[in-house]
Amino acid sequence: MRVTHPFHPLLGQQLPCVGRRCNSHGERLLLQTEDATVWSVPPQWTDLVSPDPEVVMGNGRSLLRVIDLMDFAALVERLSRAR
Repeated sequence: MRVTHPFHPLLGQQLPCVGRRCNSHGERLLLQTEDATVWSVPPQWTDLVSPDPEVVMGNGRSLLRVIDLMDFAALVERLSRAR
């Protein structure tokens, strides 16, 4: 798998997938570097999943997608209620 997320430290590296896991945030791929370190990344951060149309249309001008902002707003609301 090639890491495609623009802010990930492994951006552009082609790494073998040594497993898959699911957690409360969804599916994760386990990618292994040459030094045997295993990184857990969502499939959307690799070339396994086609690029998001919003990201492609934005041509790198936006740091977040609308869905990311909506998820962030929901998180802030949950944390505010917890206090």
